[in-house]
Amino acid sequence: MRYPDVMANRWLPDLLVRAGLRPPPAPPRRTATTAFTVVAGGRAVEVRLRRNARAKRYTLRLDAKGAGAVVTLPRRGTIAEARAFVTRHADWLAERLAPETASAVPADGDMVPVRGVPHRLACTGAARGAVALAADGDGRPVLVVPGAPEHRRRRLETFLKRLARDDLAAAVARHAGTLCVRPTAIRLKDTTSRWGSASAAGGLSFSWRLVMAPPFVLDYLAAHEVAHLVEMNHSDRFWTICRRLAPRTEEAKAWLKAEGRGLHRLP
Repeated sequence: MRYPDVMANRWLPDLLVRAGLRPPPAPPRRTATTAFTVVAGGRAVEVRLRRNARAKRYTLRLDAKGAGAVVTLPRRGTIAEARAFVTRHADWLAERLAPETASAVPADGDMVPVRGVPHRLACTGAARGAVALAADGDGRPVLVVPGAPEHRRRRLETFLKRLARDDLAAAVARHAGTLCVRPTAIRLKDTTSRWGSASAAGGLSFSWRLVMAPPFVLDYLAAHEVAHLVEMNHSDRFWTICRRLAPRTEEAKAWLKAEGRGLHRLP
């Protein structure tokens, strides 16, 4: 007599248990791949996957912190093709990643630009005191940094961020007054993908590292983002407003293209 297959399947596990056997374990569930690692510039870089049904091609960008990358896959894209795409652009990725030397301890005699002027670090080692701009016996600019070596970077960044906030706040206020607009907030960030941004709600964000660039570069970025409070685009009208606020716009753009990457190497 032939029993239906469903009955055989129903009693098979119990029969195996009674016979001292065990059914084979269920295969492990496969988890979707969300990231992979590539080598760029001699370092391992994590690349996160992002699918976009509307994308027509693969695209690659740095993540918000500049420590890794994000590759966007079109609807029919595959992980293998995404990996090959990122590998082909490994040189581009290596050039734009935050350098691994960021963990190095600032040392006495190192040079750090402040408002476009190179300053020699004078690390005093004193337990007390604040970071300060000064000059040596020959009148050359010096940046005095007290504290133990392990605290130098934090103290130096805190000082530069304070300068950046003061300079950006002044520049933003001047340009906003010209256009009769008022930003809702000014925030400092440390990204490698963009120097500034403006939100629809009126918030402005800037890289604090702009304080290391010449003042006309910082002024241009402030004007650029303030102009977005009037024109949230990069139309001809936007650039007309931006150039009116910052006459050295083209010079600043050229400087950032040629020298901007160096601002991420220090401190």
